[in-house]
Amino acid sequence: MSATSQADRGTESKKMTFKTYLGITSCSLASDKFSQILENNSLVHFVELPDNHSFLIHSNLFCGVLRGALEMVQLAVGVKFIQDILKGDEVTEIRMRFIRWIEDNLPAREK
Repeated sequence: MSATSQADRGTESKKMTFKTYLGITSCSLASDKFSQILENNSLVHFVELPDNHSFLIHSNLFCGVLRGALEMVQLAVGVKFIQDILKGDEVTEIRMRFIRWIEDNLPAREK
């Protein structure tokens, strides 16, 4: 598979899948990273962070879901929160950075 078709596949999957299933829009920052914007984050409804726990990222579940889903299709990515509605930002923004393609490592007897 060529690098161009892999890049196209990644672009199309992030546009369609994230919008369809998670209600997320994306914007590209570079060829290896992009941001996911959640305009309406359902995980923050009826949640208030206490002042002494303002460092917590309540919606960090999204980072794990995105990272795990992409690992299932052989992509290693770094995922972190940039903006959070609970911290006073207008939207929730998650930054994703491509790290590498994951190679299948089968045990010797299964090759």
